[in-house]
Parts: sequence; C-alpha cells; structure tokens
Amino acid sequence: MRFLHTSDWHLGRIFHGMHLITDQAAVLEQIMAIALETKVDAIVVAGDIYDRAVPPTEAVSLLDATLQKLILKYHIPVLMIAGNHDNPDRLNFGQALFAENKLFIYGPVSASASPVMLEDKFGPVYFAPLTYCEPLTATELSGTKQTTHDAALKWQIRQFLGQIPTHARKVALSHAFVTGAKETPDSERPLAAGGFSQVDITNFAPFNYTALGHLHACQNCSSTVRYCGSLLKYSFSEVCQKKAVHIVDLDAEGKISVETLPLTAPHELAVVKGDFARLMAESRPELAENYLQVILTDTAPILDAKNKLETVYPHILQLSYEQLVAHGDLDSIRKPSPRQSTTEDLFAEFFRQTTTRSLTDEEKNLLHLALEQLAKERRQL
Repeated sequence: MRFLHTSDWHLGRIFHGMHLITDQAAVLEQIMAIALETKVDAIVVAGDIYDRAVPPTEAVSLLDATLQKLILKYHIPVLMIAGNHDNPDRLNFGQALFAENKLFIYGPVSASASPVMLEDKFGPVYFAPLTYCEPLTATELSGTKQTTHDAALKWQIRQFLGQIPTHARKVALSHAFVTGAKETPDSERPLAAGGFSQVDITNFAPFNYTALGHLHACQNCSSTVRYCGSLLKYSFSEVCQKKAVHIVDLDAEGKISVETLPLTAPHELAVVKGDFARLMAESRPELAENYLQVILTDTAPILDAKNKLETVYPHILQLSYEQLVAHGDLDSIRKPSPRQSTTEDLFAEFFRQTTTRSLTDEEKNLLHLALEQLAKERRQL
C-alpha cells in the first residue's frame, strides 16, 4: 500500500496580518497533484487541519473543496485526525456519512473508536487514528487517572491495538510531541508546561509506520516514526526549513520505504538585515515575491521606514531595529515617578535604556519642539 503523509495545514492562518488562504490553496493543489502522480492509495492528515477552534468561512470552504476533489473526483481515501488547534466536535461533523465515501475524520477522543481498515492486494492494513488527547480527557474516558500526554497516548494505543490482529500491518496517526524531536520557536502552540506534553517514541513500536503531526519541521524520529512538517512556513524561525510530504510504501511483510517530496510556496519567507540606506540602494529581485522580516541596524529610528522600504521590497510583514531588539527589555527599564519627572525626562530615560546611550543636545531639542507642537495642537482642539 502506498499513502501520502501530510499534517499541520492550519487553514485560516493569519501571518503578521496577512491572510494565507490563497497560499494554502496553492500548496494543497500541489499535494493533490503529487497524490495523483505517485498513485497513492490513501492520504493521511495528522492533525491541525484548521488554525483555530472556530475557523473562518474561507478556511472551511477550502477544506470542503479540497476533500470534494480528493474523494469524489479522484477517489482517494482520506484519513484525518484533530490536532490541538482544532475543535474536535466541529471537525467530527458528518463522520458516519463521510466514512461511506472513504473520508474518515476523527475529531473527539472516544473510548469506542475503531481503527480504519483499508485493503491492498496483500490484504488489510489497519490505521489507528490517535486524535490529540489531553490527560484529563483520557482520565474521564478511561476511569483511570492519566497525568501526562504520554500516559494518555498509551491508553489510546491500547484501545486500538485491542481491535487489530496482532500480526496485521498497522499504521498510526498521532498529533504529539515525541521526546527528542526538534521544535520550532514561535511556531507550534505548547501542549503543556514542562515535559508533561512529551511522549516516548517507544509507544509507536507496535506500528509499521507512524505519521506524526504537531511539530512543523520535516524530520525523522526513527525510520518508521516521522513528522512531515507543516503545509507552509508559519514563522520566520522556519525560514531555513524545507516543507514536504512523505510518500510511504508498505509491502506485504509490513516493511516500509519512504520518499520525501518538497512543497513550494507561492511566497517564501526571508529575513533581510542591514542599514536603511544600504537596503534602499540595493536591488534584490530574487526577494520580490518573498514575505520578509526586515531587521534594521540603524542606531536611530527612520521615519516611515516600512513604507519607504516597500518600494524595493513589496512584501514586508515585519520590521524591527536590531538595537531595540537587543536592548529593549521593557521589563528592566527603570521607571521614574511621573510626579517627579517631565515627559522629556521619561522619554530620555526610555531612550537610554533601549539604545544604551543618552540623547544628544540636538535630539533633546527635537524632542522639545515635538512636544511643544503636540501641546499646541491639543490646546486647539
């Protein structure tokens, strides 16, 4: 059996104010093209279908259109599980009706959930949809206290293995954080504080392959336990990542081989760093379609910097100053008493703390004039 492993679509994601639905639709078209070209027998989606519990209408419409093509036009079975971003009850709508057309959606965790059985020329293959499960949910359903995600996962796996013949070929879908896997800062929502969210890779030993979701980097925890990563780059911390899907072949004995195929976004992410004058002067056509994070190294703020830079770089999503980032720990700023300090004093102290230098006489004069002008305008209201 050959199947495509994808996850973490996060449909409806807004990235620094930019709606990504068009980009997401383009990459989903790529996935469908890959599925047709490689002649897969099924597609598995390992959680975080939507970006939030109540997805926007556009995200629901995109999912609907994608599944209609896969199921009704291309006749490719699809298995999906809820991730920590999804509302499992909303995702579960119409489960029984959809299953008749080989669309298997598993939303809420259930003590009575059954594995999905698909067949190839060698016989049945059982898929265990291990929907994202909180320890409290596992405790309520099992009647036994589960204090960690690892314990909750162990309970889920026992429930499914009890329904699958011992020597049958088995595939797991799981939305979890496997111990030792590489996280992406600012990208995935933490499942729990400390190490309680992590699960041990040995939990998946009974399965021939485990399709993981949650972490956005494409990575192998072992030869049979893999993350495929997210649909798009959803953080500037993911700039260097390569997005992809896994094509998994399962033979008659249950041995697997995996081919990782890249995905290409309509707009890649890039980070541009330098002083304002140099960035304005240089021409970099290769970045014209990229979504950019611009880091300015200037020691003084530039008036209307973002709008000016967008004449050279049209898709700037984030702009910051390196020195302000390096020294701008607002919690550490000494706060003079407003009753004892003028506005100019307060600003001067703030400036000193964020730039590690004091205002020059010229800057003090400019500040004084600006405050005078502001006071005049207020008096005229």
